[in-house]
Amino acid sequence: MQLIAFGGAIGVGLFLGSAGAIQLAGPVALLAYLVAGITVFFVARALGELLLYRPVTGSFATYAEEFLGPWAGFVTGWSYWCLWVLVGIAEITAVGVYVHHWFPDLPQWIPALVTLALLAAVNLNAVRLFGEFEFWFALIKIVTIVAMIVLGAAILFGGFGDLGRTASVANLWSHGGFAPNGLVALLLAFPIALFSFGGVEVVGVTAGEAEDPARTMPRAIRGIVYRIVLFYLGALTIILCLLPWNEMSKHGSPFVLVFEQIGIPAAADVINFVVITAAASACSTGIFTAGRMLYTLAQLGRAPRAFGQVSAQHIPARGVAVSALLMLAGVVLNYFVPEQAFGYVMSVVVVVQVWAWGVILVANLRYRKQVAAGTKHASSFQMPWAPYSNWIVLGVLALVYVLLGFDADTRVAIYATPLWFGLLTVAYLATKRR
Repeated sequence: MQLIAFGGAIGVGLFLGSAGAIQLAGPVALLAYLVAGITVFFVARALGELLLYRPVTGSFATYAEEFLGPWAGFVTGWSYWCLWVLVGIAEITAVGVYVHHWFPDLPQWIPALVTLALLAAVNLNAVRLFGEFEFWFALIKIVTIVAMIVLGAAILFGGFGDLGRTASVANLWSHGGFAPNGLVALLLAFPIALFSFGGVEVVGVTAGEAEDPARTMPRAIRGIVYRIVLFYLGALTIILCLLPWNEMSKHGSPFVLVFEQIGIPAAADVINFVVITAAASACSTGIFTAGRMLYTLAQLGRAPRAFGQVSAQHIPARGVAVSALLMLAGVVLNYFVPEQAFGYVMSVVVVVQVWAWGVILVANLRYRKQVAAGTKHASSFQMPWAPYSNWIVLGVLALVYVLLGFDADTRVAIYATPLWFGLLTVAYLATKRR
């Protein structure tokens, strides 16, 4: 379960999206990732308290239905399904970008299509096969990140190779200062950093299929958050010490750039392969989660009944297949607007991610009120410093939404939000009448 959540969270956000945050804010982007990690820690703990109260496959969509009402359950379930469809689009877009390292003339949409077809086939097989793929995908990423941190630290403090002569901790402040573009740039980089941690809540979707959730859920949630924050901050700190922040491309992977500069034969090719597997892993997690969210919506009566059935392999095959087919929109985006595809998709994903995390926090507040009133039993895994921590994190999420309007690349998400929730409300009223 930990490695499935790693697969969803350590992907395009770290290996590709971090370049945009560094270019926007400079080394102070590390602070954005630190605050984002703390924010996600509290979201994960709020979800963990609910999971130990009632472990279900529907996770927070089910809790939204129970504690916030039918409309919230409908909107949350469909929004989260949409989020993972969009994440799948973002990840196959990243695969297309990475493949350019070897085949610069290959159209970006071709590797995106091939990747999507392979991952859909895996998810339509036994869930054990999906778990096996995610285990090895995530393990590749973890080993690579740890190796890069160790090798980078050796170069930084041992002065090995050509890069070792210029690598220095002083690179964090020697090129225009620690915050070369000011604190406003730090605020604008924060949504990028927060998006990078998206996926840690996937552990909640696995709860209904966990063998012993009371034992495994607390361990998984603690381990996921701590390790992801450590990997993000550790890897990005080493990268920023090895290379000046202003030498990194906004659209390339800083990991590939660092290993090219180290001068190790084929190192850049190896890292490029790793980041392709990272993106594929996150896309596979998206197909897995989207299929199960459709299954949950059907079980709640919020989606067509056909999605509430499982195959002989106990897979919600129809939900998985439909979700994967809709990810073909990513192939279309990569065909018509390959340069803008990632930015368009990421901005909308951030909005839905903020909504999902906000629902978790509010549902946790409602649950704790009912526990205090004696109508619900208390969970054995509680949210730290609640309810104050709930309200503080909700305020942080509200700030992220406001910040999206200050960047031309993410402003489209502000325009899309009322349209999306308006459409969902109309759909909810229609299904309610039926």
